[in-house]
Amino acid sequence: MEHIVCAQCGATNRLPDGRDALAGKCGSCGQPLFGDGPAEVTGQNLNRQIKRSSLPILVDVWAPWCGPCRIMGPQFEAAAKQAQPEMRFLKLNSDQNQEFSSRNGIRGIPTMILFDKGMEVGRVSGAMSSTDILAWARAQFPV
Repeated sequence: MEHIVCAQCGATNRLPDGRDALAGKCGSCGQPLFGDGPAEVTGQNLNRQIKRSSLPILVDVWAPWCGPCRIMGPQFEAAAKQAQPEMRFLKLNSDQNQEFSSRNGIRGIPTMILFDKGMEVGRVSGAMSSTDILAWARAQFPV
């Protein structure tokens, strides 16, 4: 049984083994559990995702003024389309979530952090292609 946290409302959803997670909807708000790409989250929602999800979580910490972040954005989205639902892809705006960025030692952006079972298992900074994003994530945690 998978536990998937809704990126919209933060409710934890149980998904039985064998069910298509891409077709799943939140039992609380009715929104799809996975959209077309990575979901934008707040620091509070991200903390809930990290603590309660049974899926690995790959977070892109970015800012709208950051040139490399804007270049990597479409690449992160392409990687999400290839890898979800085996891994959850989320985006966190560092300007709007400075407390999370500070507490997690974000020194440069874009930074990707991979979490599994509530623990950070990998971190990398700098823009990457979708192929490199997936290769890096899978090397950190074979999914």
